[in-house]
Amino acid sequence: MSEQQVSANGHEVLVRVEKLTKHFPITRGILFQRQVGAVQAVDKVSFDIRKGETLGLVGESGCGKSTTGRTILQLYRPTAGKVFYGDKELTTLKGAALRQMRRNMQMVFQDPYASLNPRMAVGAIVAEPLEVHNIGTARERRERVQELLRLVGLNPYFVNRYPHEFSGGQRQRIGIARALALQPEFMVLDEPISALDVSIQAQVVNLLEDLQEKFGLTYLFIAHDLSMVRHISDRTAVMYLGKVVELADRDELYEHPAHPYTQALLSAVPIPDPKKERERKRIILEGDVPSPVNPPSGCRFHTRCPLAKDICKEEEPEWREIAPDHWVACHLV
Repeated sequence: MSEQQVSANGHEVLVRVEKLTKHFPITRGILFQRQVGAVQAVDKVSFDIRKGETLGLVGESGCGKSTTGRTILQLYRPTAGKVFYGDKELTTLKGAALRQMRRNMQMVFQDPYASLNPRMAVGAIVAEPLEVHNIGTARERRERVQELLRLVGLNPYFVNRYPHEFSGGQRQRIGIARALALQPEFMVLDEPISALDVSIQAQVVNLLEDLQEKFGLTYLFIAHDLSMVRHISDRTAVMYLGKVVELADRDELYEHPAHPYTQALLSAVPIPDPKKERERKRIILEGDVPSPVNPPSGCRFHTRCPLAKDICKEEEPEWREIAPDHWVACHLV
C-alpha cells in the first residue's frame, strides 16, 4: 500500500485532496475576450476521505461545496492542486484513462428535476452508464436496470415511464440507481435531499445508509442542514468562502467547535428541548459574505468574525491539528 493510501492515524484513505484550487475566469470583450478577474470558488483545500466513511461538507450557499465535489471528480478541471484516488492522481488523467477511473466515482446531483433527461425513459437513463462503458449485452443491461430499481425501492416495471411521471423523491431514487449502475466505490452526494419534502428526506437518507452498508461505499455528503449531516456523517468539514476552516469527528465538532464560524453555524441549529433552546446564546454574524471575486486578505472570515484581531486581517491562518484528528484554520484557537 502506497503512502497516499494511509492517513497519519492508520486509516486507509480512498481519496486525498491536496491544495485543490478552482478559479473561474471573468472575461470582457465580444471579439477579443480578455480575463479581467477570477471567481475564487475553491482555494487550496486539503482533506482525506477514508475508505467506507461518510465525510460531511457543510457551509453557507455559495461557499464552494458543490464546486469542490465536482472538481474532485474532474467534472471541473482544477486550476491547481492534486486529487489522488488510491495511488492514482486524477488531475493528470485524460481521455480513456479518466473514463476508466470514472467507473469507480459517481455523483448524485442536487436537483432531481434537472438531473434527469425528460426525453429519456427511466430504463434508458439508468442503463446509460452501462452503455457508455460498454458493459453487458442488451438483455443483461435490462436485467441490471430492473435490479437497480428494486434496490432503490422502485417498481422494476417502471422502466418505460418518463421522469415527469415521478415525484421528487422517486426521481432522486432514479438518480441514485443511475449512480450505482457501474458499482462505484466512491460517491459525491451533492445536497441530495435539499430539494425534497421533509417527509421524504429521511427515507432517502436511510436508503443511502443502507446502500453504504451493503456495498461498502464511501461518501462525500455535501449539505447545509447541519442536523442531517450529524446524523449521516462520520467526520465533518466546514467550508467558508472557498476554504475549509475546520475538520473533525462529527461528535467532536458539534460538542467542541473551535472556529468562530463553526460556532455561529451550530448556534443556528434548533434544539428540540425548549428549556435548552431558551437558555442558549445565538451568534448572529454581522454583514454579508464577501465576494469570491475579491476575497478579504488574511483570514477570509475576519470581516464577520466577532473575535477578529489585527493578525486575522494580515496573515492567513495555518491549517493545524489542535487535538487528535481535529483540524482548524484560526489564529485565535
